[in-house]
Amino acid sequence: MTPIARALLRAKPNSVAFKYSSLTKKTPIHKKADYSSIKPEPTGPLEGVRVLDLTRVLAGPFCTQILADYGAKVIKVEQPDGGDETRLWKEPGEEKLWRDGTQSMSLYFNTINRNKKSISVNLKHESGKKVILDLIKQSDVVVDNFIPGKLEQLGLGYDVFKSANPSIIHASISGYGATGPYAKRAGYDVIAASEAGLLHITGEPNGPPTKLGVGIMDICTGLYLHGSICAALVARKKTGKGQKIDASLFETTISILSNVGMSWLNLGKEGRRWGNSHPSIVPYDAFKTKDSLLVIGAVNNRQFKAMCKYLGKPELADDPRFVDNDARLTNRVELKQILDTLFAAKTTSHWLEVFQKSGLPHGPVNTLEQAFSHPQVAARQMVQSVEQSASVSGKLSVLGIPVKFSETPGSIRSEPPSLGGNTDEVLRELYTEEDIAQLRKDGVI
Repeated sequence: MTPIARALLRAKPNSVAFKYSSLTKKTPIHKKADYSSIKPEPTGPLEGVRVLDLTRVLAGPFCTQILADYGAKVIKVEQPDGGDETRLWKEPGEEKLWRDGTQSMSLYFNTINRNKKSISVNLKHESGKKVILDLIKQSDVVVDNFIPGKLEQLGLGYDVFKSANPSIIHASISGYGATGPYAKRAGYDVIAASEAGLLHITGEPNGPPTKLGVGIMDICTGLYLHGSICAALVARKKTGKGQKIDASLFETTISILSNVGMSWLNLGKEGRRWGNSHPSIVPYDAFKTKDSLLVIGAVNNRQFKAMCKYLGKPELADDPRFVDNDARLTNRVELKQILDTLFAAKTTSHWLEVFQKSGLPHGPVNTLEQAFSHPQVAARQMVQSVEQSASVSGKLSVLGIPVKFSETPGSIRSEPPSLGGNTDEVLRELYTEEDIAQLRKDGVI
């Protein structure tokens, strides 16, 4: 039986590590924290899996945090001089959250590096490379986001990793992939979204291209890669063999062009910006109410009739201009004007009450305050209050785990590590105290 098979068989149900609190206007989350149920041992479906994390910034750390949330033991390797850049990416006013003297900690870093251990290793030092290879021998997965070829320049890379551990799974993220004319170019979220066509189809019809409010291509690539790693672990369970996984921001963006991309490939139809409306379903849009915005859609004729009924205009459904979706597509401007007038007559709360039992997909355009006060956030445990030793209060509110497992739930077990804070702890599994002291003296760690 392979090591991963044994690890998967050892996985067992366990309770989530923290009790949760919802965000309310009156009571900050951290005031309700209860740490009595913390489980120090790993839990989740990936318990027993060891991951060596050579990534930084967003896509890679987001991927490895998912693996960590699911129970994998993730060791984050950082350069001794500064570590992951996101440690320093503080927002204006964020300084008040952190204890005096705290340098290498930020909300950004906390977002994507929980449940990990950090070791600082100089990869350019020969002894540093040996440390990495010794860790590879104990690992199931290694993840990196170096520009293709950079690891090989350092005397590392998949062939070297495979020689040290034939069953290793090496997963890489880059801007454009390991092959092709752009392979050596650095990749960034908004550049990938721009170059692969996503920005071209995002924004208001008469406005400029617009990026999303978060680094969505980094996040989507991390999501793709975490699933690929889990698939490779299953494949290794069957074959006993590791493999190389190659993901890129550019290819992720191409893949999520979805039906718009398919229309171009098969019909030669160029994509365009639709704002909040839908290119092939009408009505499906954000409508101005008396005081804010409401998003609502009618994806078939039955739903459109229901919408007209609840708006108090049932006759609209029989208007020849709007009798079916094809007609509504042709006359979308006229229909939008009519619906805008109807929705603008009442407040969003009024329409939410009207449509509550309609069966129609609808919802308000919430601020973040409203979003985190949403009852589903508390019901689905999407905010947690966790210990954070670097913060003034000793606690920090964090985003929860979005996928729930009935038998082997993931959990938040530890705060993001300080730079190199676990170096000695991790290396004691490999070396003597004298060896570790020498590595530190030589500037390796």
